[in-house]
Amino acid sequence: TLQLDEVKVTWIQDNAKERLMERTLFADADDSLIESLKLQGGIPSSMSAFLVETGGIRILFDTGMGAPDSRLLSGLASLGITPSDIKYFYLTHFHGDHIGGMMKDGKVVFPKAEVYASKAEYDAWMKMPADKRAQVETTMNAYKDRLHLFAFGDTLPGNVVPMESIGHTPGHTVYKAGKLLVIGDLFHGYALQKDHPEICAQYDMDKTGAIKSRKYYLQYARENGLVMAGMHLPVPAFAE
Repeated sequence: TLQLDEVKVTWIQDNAKERLMERTLFADADDSLIESLKLQGGIPSSMSAFLVETGGIRILFDTGMGAPDSRLLSGLASLGITPSDIKYFYLTHFHGDHIGGMMKDGKVVFPKAEVYASKAEYDAWMKMPADKRAQVETTMNAYKDRLHLFAFGDTLPGNVVPMESIGHTPGHTVYKAGKLLVIGDLFHGYALQKDHPEICAQYDMDKTGAIKSRKYYLQYARENGLVMAGMHLPVPAFAE
């Protein structure tokens, strides 16, 4: 847990086993670079969610994979929080390791949560082929009475501002809360990409956009003295 002025943020690790991103996911990286960084065996990573307390409310950012061994719910329980206690969650994007924890056995996991997501992300996924959007469609329909689609730059409850960081997905969102920047999947292999933001993981849907977003927010965080919380940053999932 970090306290950043009026914002308190707690890291919740969803992955039960150690998580390494395979070298093959980063085809743009030269072997010589990988070797010089001693990353041939893989790049340390995590699958994470964050609980943020700000402006008198508690917000969950992303919900992990929802795998049988996922640790989001046990992580919340260790903080004395049940799924019904979560009144807000904000999604960075709609990949399965971010929305998977919203459903279990076809049922809603967070019965009282107001869900916030980017309209750009929602609209783009709804236009994808049926097989690609199946999980997204089912999940968003299950929460549809409590789903709020925002435009980048809106101010959300808790004084949180969603910022455009498209590239990894068509509506990928970075969130700013005080001195905290929740960066979603700007990085998959931080040890490699922090000094080489031009290198993409194959998960980035639009490489040009992903590189631009990565470079922009690295600079933005440094210039403004922000702490980055990333869903795949290595333990403890924060970077400055």
